[in-house]
Amino acid sequence: MSLNLELLGAICQAPGAPGYEQKIRSLILEEIRPLVDEVELDNMGNIYAIKRGKSDKKVMIGAHMDEIGFIVTHIDEKGFIRFHTLGGFDPKTLTAQRVLIHGREDVMGVMAAKPIHVMTPEERNKNPKTTDFFIDTGRSKEEVEELIQIGDPITRERSFVEMGDCVNSKSLDNRLAVFILIETLKNLKDKEVPYDIYGVFTVQEEVGIRGANVAALKINPDFGFGLDTTIAYDLPGASAHEKITSLGEGTAIKIMDASTIADYRMVEYMKKTANGHNIKWQPEILTAGGTDTAGIQRMTAGGSIAGAISIPTRHLHQVIEMAHKEDIQRSIDLLIACVSEIDTFDWSFK
Repeated sequence: MSLNLELLGAICQAPGAPGYEQKIRSLILEEIRPLVDEVELDNMGNIYAIKRGKSDKKVMIGAHMDEIGFIVTHIDEKGFIRFHTLGGFDPKTLTAQRVLIHGREDVMGVMAAKPIHVMTPEERNKNPKTTDFFIDTGRSKEEVEELIQIGDPITRERSFVEMGDCVNSKSLDNRLAVFILIETLKNLKDKEVPYDIYGVFTVQEEVGIRGANVAALKINPDFGFGLDTTIAYDLPGASAHEKITSLGEGTAIKIMDASTIADYRMVEYMKKTANGHNIKWQPEILTAGGTDTAGIQRMTAGGSIAGAISIPTRHLHQVIEMAHKEDIQRSIDLLIACVSEIDTFDWSFK
């Protein structure tokens, strides 16, 4: 196993808050143009990487390129910036973090709040809210307004590192899936596939799977695979039934989440394929949260036969997300096998 961690790191570092995916989109386009037969963009900014197969049946693979972030809503008289969240945040994870405000140029700032030294006992004991925080750039109002305006996107600042057998970074959700889809397309470049493959790098998933909905309506796929991270709650204090997945135990095959019950035929096919190729896997049942899989499955005439490959990840929606390198490789291996052999399975209702 030899993962291209330089590419994965670059993908994680590229900014792309929901609705503002310009820089990550440019990076993806540069990587995929030599790999497929056609590349298209739609009006929302979804990327369609199309590899033609022996039959005109369609397989859609969705990997969202956006990351959770923020948007500037106010600049006060001292130059401090207020913001609104784009995606789901646990407010306590904002404490003492650096951010990048993408204005006329990128401006570094820090998430700040009332110092604990001057809090009342009641304030110290309450749970923080996102509205308790503001961004300090160290600049005056005049300096800030030369570079930043209302509506500018904000992303989190944190480097990509290796930790033992794992990688750790901001935005592994969902840049892991972007990486996995690119690596899959590289592997399939000179191979014949049974059906047309539409690798779609979607936008605005973190605010409601908006890009995937549009893409599925455009493609009208017969089959679909979502690619996304999932919770690995294999941590101190977790009971066995709470873990969802565990790092190092293989790629995860989605059975359900809060927005999707994966097609039982697809689940069976994915398990059979993984076992046939000796790919280590684990089941995923996530009772909260959803992915592009929901849009792929439902936003098409008659629906598609859809499932998902999920990458176990600790500390989701923080700047310290962690995934195991072997689980990443197994996810690539399973996706390659599934799209290559999809015409060999009996898809009838039984």
